Amino acid sequence: MSTPQVISTPKAPAAIGPYSQAIQLGNWVFTSGQIGLNPSTGDLVGPSTAEQARQAFTNLKAVAEQAGGSLANVVKFTLFLTDLSEFAEVNAIMQEFVSAPFPARSTVGVASLPKGARFEVEAILAL
Repeated sequence: MSTPQVISTPKAPAAIGPYSQAIQLGNWVFTSGQIGLNPSTGDLVGPSTAEQARQAFTNLKAVAEQAGGSLANVVKFTLFLTDLSEFAEVNAIMQEFVSAPFPARSTVGVASLPKGARFEVEAILAL
């Protein structure tokens, strides 16, 4: 079995707890959740779900690239929304970052997210 490798990039927000941005095991990359934080300031990019989702996907893209891949390598997304009525808006934003054939995906409605975020995304990549 391969040794897990930590994936870390300054182009995405630093971990704010005892976790890594991502872990690579062989050809698999498992990312931690990304919210819409500006990597330079650590603050949310704005109050809207759209702004936060776009930044979260941008952050996730940076982590994927650090691992030697891209969002085209994603086989599974998990999305977390504090307001499921914004599902269609998030779908449109996701299509700015990935194209068909689309990865598998789960979307979960949650009561709250870290730092008051409205959206979070995590992914599994196959390199």
